[in-house]
Amino acid sequence: MLPLDQKGTAKTGNHRKAYVPLRRQYRRVRIRMDGRLRHCLTVLLLFTVIAVSIFQASGLAGNKSLTIDALAGYKPSSLFILYLLRLLTLVPLPLTLFNFAGIVSFNTFPRKPKLRGSTLFGPFICFRVVTKGLYPKLVRDNVNKNLDVCRRLGFDNYVLEVVTDETIHLPKLPCVREVVVPNDYCSPKGTLYKARALNYCLEEGVNYLNDADWIVHLDEETLLTESSVIGVINFINEGKHDFGQGVITYADGEIVNWLTTLSDMVRVGMDYGMLRFCLKFLHKPVFSWKGSFIVSNAGIERKITYDFGPSGSIAEDCYFALSAWRDGYSFGFVEGDMLEKSTFSLMDYIKQRKRWVQGILLVLFNKLLPWRCKMGLAVMILSWITLPLTVPNIALVLLFPLPMPQMVNALCGFMGGTVVFLFIFGAIKSFSMRNMGRCQYFLLCLAPILVAPIAMVLESISVVWAIFGHRNHVFDVVKKETNNADTEPDVVVETV
Repeated sequence: MLPLDQKGTAKTGNHRKAYVPLRRQYRRVRIRMDGRLRHCLTVLLLFTVIAVSIFQASGLAGNKSLTIDALAGYKPSSLFILYLLRLLTLVPLPLTLFNFAGIVSFNTFPRKPKLRGSTLFGPFICFRVVTKGLYPKLVRDNVNKNLDVCRRLGFDNYVLEVVTDETIHLPKLPCVREVVVPNDYCSPKGTLYKARALNYCLEEGVNYLNDADWIVHLDEETLLTESSVIGVINFINEGKHDFGQGVITYADGEIVNWLTTLSDMVRVGMDYGMLRFCLKFLHKPVFSWKGSFIVSNAGIERKITYDFGPSGSIAEDCYFALSAWRDGYSFGFVEGDMLEKSTFSLMDYIKQRKRWVQGILLVLFNKLLPWRCKMGLAVMILSWITLPLTVPNIALVLLFPLPMPQMVNALCGFMGGTVVFLFIFGAIKSFSMRNMGRCQYFLLCLAPILVAPIAMVLESISVVWAIFGHRNHVFDVVKKETNNADTEPDVVVETV
């Protein structure tokens, strides 16, 4: 017997179908509210962590009785050094404020982007990967994975291009292109490393893209996701900005090194923090950007080029971003996320950061870039190079307590709490409760609290090495494939 409605008529299958659109609409509203609720809980967590950090930094847990008389046991020189070290912790305050603004201002749990427009008649996109070619199997496997993502979306208006120093023997497909950089190629300014390969692609006779086409720059280990491809297509179709970038996570699939992976959680938090705020609100790369997941208009990229000379070849991504800002181009944030791997060893982690420090320093003191575009970069690199002096404060605050203005203590607590939160939030966004269960998920979200001091020590070592080590600014390489590969030699590949 069929159930009756309010009028006493039987509810047929067709009658139930009439309610399907309403159920779908209710489900969309529920998902949207769930994302907003999760964002509110995230902001609440941020304020909680900051409040606890301020409570500890303000001395309410035991240092409230400190007065000027407590300084009598210190030598003047010792006091000067201790107070200088404490005050240096305020250098990263602008970075902290931008990260705080990015987390609070925008939804940290947005819905997955929905395709707006057609995949058949949209813009032509070149997904460009640069590699030295030392791991052809790795590159081929990732090319196939990225091709599968595009195929699942029904996206045909693209090419997946690999620019390499050594032949990789990619599959012969219409949507795959392999570009081998000649050994004797030299740009007019003598650009080196990855920038040299990127500039070769822009040369007459090599470039095949029109000015209206787009380039998405990837590292050789970068994996596309459906959300990132949809985000890129939507970003281009909106036509508001010339360049864009999105979020990269580092914990998908096999975890080779848990310590470096957990250390990289702060990078995910910073993507949702200051990177998103700068690109989505200010539309400028105030603190530079990453070297992959770069969405770039092909015509404008040819105007800027990557021919920056040796001083712009270590951190070519940073130099390119500031050059585009200098020339008045607009930047935006791309929805969706891409996947990468953290470095496989602590030494590679340190070498990677060392290269970043050296490359950014070269960009900072380059006379061709105006200081109005380098102020944020100056704050970032100053925060980085003072890290070896500020990290010891973790122990010095307990060993040598000093009376400090409450405002200074509160600011230090605010900064420390925000950094700890970025580690936690990066883990929340990187790991999946569905895949690993609640217990392991919550443990991994809390683990970065313990890893954060270790990560700061490793960063400090890289800074010291960058400043006092060799001065030839080589383009350090890190390993990108595990030892269980069947056919590849145990060598390292280019850090990009």
